[in-house]
Amino acid sequence: MNLLTIFHIELKKIRRTHIIWILLIPLILLWIPAILNADSNFSNTAGLSPEMNFFFQTFLGLSWFMYPASLVVITVMLNQLERSNQGIQKMLSLPVSAAGLCLGKFLVLLLLAAFQMFMMTALYFPAAFMASHSTGYDFVLPLSSVLYEALIIYISSIPMAAFYWLAAVCIRTSVFSVGIGLASIVPSVLLINTKAWFAYPMCYPFYILSQFLGQPQADVFTLSVDLFPLLPVAVAVTLICLIVSCLFFGRAERR
Repeated sequence: MNLLTIFHIELKKIRRTHIIWILLIPLILLWIPAILNADSNFSNTAGLSPEMNFFFQTFLGLSWFMYPASLVVITVMLNQLERSNQGIQKMLSLPVSAAGLCLGKFLVLLLLAAFQMFMMTALYFPAAFMASHSTGYDFVLPLSSVLYEALIIYISSIPMAAFYWLAAVCIRTSVFSVGIGLASIVPSVLLINTKAWFAYPMCYPFYILSQFLGQPQADVFTLSVDLFPLLPVAVAVTLICLIVSCLFFGRAERR
């Protein structure tokens, strides 16, 4: 059974879950106060234009906590789908390797993360239109700029997703897995101000998005982050987390 077949099977498993709602509800909770408090963007003292402030304040909240927290919960839920009703034993009885099943689930995790970023971007425009209507000021940024930043956040979050997947695979107790995942988010605020921020994957989305604040009036943003040592460290973290996850996935059930 190849990886694409496993991926297709795993997608079918999430149809009856509440994962989609878990992805959507945090986004709605982010945009509602942003719309209601649109007037506060005019009193910004950081040098940002109102439309930039409207965008960045919400997306920074997403990239620092809401998005990582969603990944934590989703990874645990995907793992629990197999552990409930002896699902792993049933899957491993088929002609499929544990590593293939692990990677298939990780691909589903990446797809769900992409879906959340897509919905965040899609919700931005009606939110910006409503804020514009209520204040009489145009809060809508160019589509290309919004898509570019959303894509950067998503790509930079892949090492973080790999780490959370590793935690969910290795820690069988879901409460502990969620707790460790959520606790790992908090230090990112402190570590982004250090020279070793690139060694902590949870820093990546928030740090990279914050770098765009130095271009407040630009219609098209450019990434101003040095790719070395970020890129090799990010690739190494992702590969190590995935390799260890594949080695430990379903180990208890295979004994």
